[in-house]
Formats: sequence, structure tokens, C-alpha cells
Amino acid sequence: QVQLVESGGDSVQPGGSLRLSCAASGDRFSAFHMAWFRQAPGKEREGVSWIHWSGGLTLYADSVKGRFTISRDNAKKILYLQMNTLKPEDTAMYYCAATEDTRWARLGSDAYKYWGQGTQVTVSS
Repeated sequence: QVQLVESGGDSVQPGGSLRLSCAASGDRFSAFHMAWFRQAPGKEREGVSWIHWSGGLTLYADSVKGRFTISRDNAKKILYLQMNTLKPEDTAMYYCAATEDTRWARLGSDAYKYWGQGTQVTVSS
């Protein structure tokens, strides 16, 4: 079992940057594949980025590729999402999630058992 708490959301102007963090409690953080999802008002939750438990494999949604970077520090039990060149369409509640599934790549939200409460990112001029 793992508890997840996101932080780092804020309001920024287009072109700005933010770094989201997801702090985990529990002993098995390094055993979980992790992901960031986001949900904008009136839209379905969508996967943004996925990372293997080792941190050595990562994937991104096409909409954020080249702008966002996912990483993890298993010793500190923290998941990160560095977001650069933010656009208004990045505005959403961002969630981190952990899965016990043996697969890790581009899983949908149904595969994730553990979720944080979310952190709001607003990109607006």
C-alpha cells in the first residue's frame, strides 16, 4: 500500500514552468510503476507520462512530449513532473498514480489502484 500527496501546482503564464512533486509514504514505492494523469473541467482524465519502477524507462503523451519530463527518486520516495513551455491547454488538475500491474507503459487510469488528491495547474495570461 502507498499514500500519495501531490504538490507544486500553481497559476503561471504561457511559456512558464512548474515542477510537480508526488511524495509517497509506505515501504514499497520503488516497487510501483508510476504515472501522471490530468483532468480538465468537462474532460476525461488522461495520461500524461509514465515511468518504470526503475526510473530508467519513460513515456509521454504526444501533447506534452518535449516539454514535460517525468522522473523519480526512489530513495526519497518522490515522483516529479517538470513542465516547461506551458500552454493554456495544459490547465488541469494533475494527479500522480501508482500501479501494481506488471506492465508500465501507457496504462489507462483503470490500472492504477493508488491516487493522490491532485494539484491544480492553471496556465493563463
